[in-house]
Formats: sequence, structure tokens, C-alpha cells
Amino acid sequence: MTTTYDPKITALLCIDFYNDFLSAGGKLWPWVKDIAEEVNLLDNLRTIVRAAREAEIAIYHVPHHRWEPGDYVDWKYPSPYQLGAAERQAFAKDTWGGTFHDDFQVQPGDIIATEHWASSGFPNTDLEHKLKRYGKEKIICIGLLANTCLEATARVGMELGFHVTLIRDGTAARSHEALHAALNIDGPTFAHEILTTAELVSAIRRSVPADKSAA
Repeated sequence: MTTTYDPKITALLCIDFYNDFLSAGGKLWPWVKDIAEEVNLLDNLRTIVRAAREAEIAIYHVPHHRWEPGDYVDWKYPSPYQLGAAERQAFAKDTWGGTFHDDFQVQPGDIIATEHWASSGFPNTDLEHKLKRYGKEKIICIGLLANTCLEATARVGMELGFHVTLIRDGTAARSHEALHAALNIDGPTFAHEILTTAELVSAIRRSVPADKSAA
């Protein structure tokens, strides 16, 4: 693996880091619990975010729309996935479940994209603008779910001209089949790199200028 991650042009996309997904008691935690624990997801996310911050790689929060009463009522063609989210009141606004996990709170200098209504973090949001505004060319995508919001965001990112990295143990899904499809069938058709957490952290550290590493 020869890819480098120059902090000047790299962004870490933290996709849907809500309590409903990442915390015990979250509405959607039961969906991913088994695989998340199997791949050590939470510790890996902590490791990746910490390594990115230490290298001064920009942290971009890419949040799903937070449910509010009346969502989709006047939509002509809401998807079954959207209607299911509304029925569950997933990531409900102004609730614990719709709040970022305690370990991944927004810090000074972080960038928050506008909320996405479907799977990808790009359509109908300001994510592309905020990446290009700050000269970001490479995006590292972590978060949930592997075969929905993470895959869709990464795929559209490639279509928009970004260099895309996926992290095998930095995501989870409802089934092993879904995770396999996202990382081993679909991922290789659009991602430039598919790494483990350890491989990514090593690449990030190699990418930091020598004078900064010495400091």
C-alpha cells in the first residue's frame, strides 16, 4: 500500500456517528451489535479519529437527517428505508439517540455537513462544497451502515472525483453478507483503497511531515 494521506488534502468522514447506531440502548444498535463487537468497531473508530486529529487531518461529520414529526408525509416517493426510519423515529431530533456518541463529539475546527435524507452524504447537502472549499481531495470513510450510507457516500465521492478509502473494521452492517458485499464486491469497483484500521493509522503516520513527527 503506497497511498499517503497528506493532511492538507485529506478529510476523515465520520458518517452517522449517532447514539442510536453506536451506543447500547440505541434504537439501531441491535442491528449492528454482533458485527460491531466482532470487528471491534468502537475502539477502531476511536483509534482512527485520534490518529487523524493528531495528524491534523480534518474531521468532517456527515450526519443522517434527524427525524421530526411530519417527515415524508408530503413526499411522493419516499423509499421503504426512509419510511422505516420514520416509523422507528431513528435519530430523532433533540433526543439522546439523535445525538453524536460521547466519544465523537464535535470539536473546534471540525466541519459538519448538512444532514442527508437518503443514503449518500453528498446529494442535497453542502458536503462537496465544504470539502473542495478547503482543498480536500482524499476522503476516508468510516461509520454506518457499510452497505447503505457509507457505501453510497463513498461511491458518490468517487464519482465527484475524490480519492476514496474504506476501512474494513471501521464499519459494520446488519449481516455478514451485507458487510461482505459492501467491502469485497461493491467496494473494489469504486474505492481506491480498502484498508484495516492498523494499515490506515500506519499510512497516516507515514504521511505526516518529518518536522511535525519530530515535534
